[in-house]
Amino acid sequence: MSYEKKDKVTGQPLRGEDIVKGYQYEPGQYVIVEDEDFEKVKLKSTKVIEIEGFVSADEVHTTLFDSPYFIGPDGDVAAKTYALLSETLRDTGRVGVGRVVLRDRETIVLLTPEKKGILLYKLRYPSEVRSISEVPQLLENIKVEKEQLKLSKMLVESMAKQFVDIPMKDNYQDALREMIQAKIEGKEIVVLKEEETPVVDIMSALKASIEQAKKKPMEKAKGSVTKAEKLAVKAPKRKAS
Repeated sequence: MSYEKKDKVTGQPLRGEDIVKGYQYEPGQYVIVEDEDFEKVKLKSTKVIEIEGFVSADEVHTTLFDSPYFIGPDGDVAAKTYALLSETLRDTGRVGVGRVVLRDRETIVLLTPEKKGILLYKLRYPSEVRSISEVPQLLENIKVEKEQLKLSKMLVESMAKQFVDIPMKDNYQDALREMIQAKIEGKEIVVLKEEETPVVDIMSALKASIEQAKKKPMEKAKGSVTKAEKLAVKAPKRKAS
């Protein structure tokens, strides 16, 4: 399979040498940027994290969090400073905000204590994150009914559990492996057709969900019939001789 790039105006196919990188600084006005121009703005990679300050953990909104990394000390001398910083962050409840160069690009990072070590988060810049205020305010004139809120709270409480008990399973990856294996074995791949979910009244849905949640503990309490019990039930009675 090949992908052909075409000029949007003429519709003619484009060659690799016809395509350039550019930056639009005004409507319809572009400045061409060559590969050597990018080389000029590369920053020297360094293992040193420059701390700019320490802030309260609750000041950093979760939308700014990006990739997490475990970081460690570079040698025995740095180990003491590393351990001291980890303990200090833990005791003060503060997190460090700094900068480090990763892959030729400066990145703003957050340092948080993690057990006896330190966890580093790459952060997004605030300008990259949209504000919740930009989301259409469709809820301004909607009032939550007390009965609905009561049922909703009951549902939440009935489904409360520890985070570690919730399976963090990538179903897509499993389905992808099954598809690949099916192709290897020459089997027909069946595509499941999505069914439209009927619209249900929220009160009815909440009540049904609560009833379903109540049934699960009862089913667990009843237990399941063991293999031995099944055999005992199925085995015919012997006649006394």
